[in-house]
Amino acid sequence: MPSERADAIVIGGGFYGCCLAVYLRRRFAKVVLFERETALMMRASRVNQARLHNGYHYPRSFLTAARSHTNLTAFREQYTRAVETGFRHLYGIARRDSKVGRRHFEHLCKTVGMPMRPVPAKLMRLFNPRLVEAVYEVEEPAFNIDSLREIVARQLTEASVDIRLATDIRAIIGITGNQPVIETASGATMTADWVFNCTYADLNRLIAADPASQPTLAHQLAEVALIEPPEELRDLGITIMDGPFFSVMPFPSENLHSLTHVRYTPHLRWTEGADPRHNPAMIATQCNGSSRFAWMVRDATRYVPAMARARHIRSLYDIKTLLTGTQVDDARPILVHHEAQNSHIVSILGSKIDNIFDVYASLERTLDES
Repeated sequence: MPSERADAIVIGGGFYGCCLAVYLRRRFAKVVLFERETALMMRASRVNQARLHNGYHYPRSFLTAARSHTNLTAFREQYTRAVETGFRHLYGIARRDSKVGRRHFEHLCKTVGMPMRPVPAKLMRLFNPRLVEAVYEVEEPAFNIDSLREIVARQLTEASVDIRLATDIRAIIGITGNQPVIETASGATMTADWVFNCTYADLNRLIAADPASQPTLAHQLAEVALIEPPEELRDLGITIMDGPFFSVMPFPSENLHSLTHVRYTPHLRWTEGADPRHNPAMIATQCNGSSRFAWMVRDATRYVPAMARARHIRSLYDIKTLLTGTQVDDARPILVHHEAQNSHIVSILGSKIDNIFDVYASLERTLDES
């Protein structure tokens, strides 16, 4: 079977892979995007809180907070139609077990320039004052994944990116050659000047390289519970932080709210290679519908009593992947990893949809220097 040829290959049709493919068309004539699902942006890009970060969520990493604040402005300008602002977002600081206090949070907002304002008494009554030290109204929107997919799909079409859906990549096999080669599950191959691996949880699986040279990844099997909130929370997003706490906020594509909890959202945690049963490609099918919504809502009700009337509709499950070590300060750095044996094989791991602009800056330098 003859090998096809491309200038650049992108593996993974999530938000990052799609945006990267559009970006690469500015430099390359033929860019091919592979996605194993039958549609784009159906996995980690969809299974999350749909939060567009403005920095408030990262009080223990000022750099992540500052980059989030900057990138949100760019995201809103480029993807305006996918940004949902028709709700008020409240951040509460827990009195006990929080890793930051109100003074730290206020200092973060002032330093980075993130707007916040006092919460009116009517909204303060939603919170249990024995457990919540302070509450702030902030500016942090959500995104509609369906609208975002439509925008990105149009950008791909206008850029003439060659999209191959329902195509699983077995491996990147051209590790030591001058040009990378990828092999599909059907045995077909494609050669390119560059291969960009944007497969998130599967980053290391595709590359038959020395494990010592690969980034060390931490995985979670995560649940996002979709709920109908009680009436008084319908136009609100609420985040209690910073520790084993929860968030409930609009999930625009479903006209529901998402509920996540730092303690109960992860069903399993593992470091890559620690247990052969924990295969990121397979584990999302192993949850068997065992939702932890009851535990999430029970704890959320302690802080916001109205949450007792939240109604669970269904849950979404997928793998969440982070660089090891980021759990300490909750930082969300971007990984741009060049294979030691072939620097034109690049693995990219982002953590938030809105930090895609930092990837562009990094790749600009990479391509200019090559």
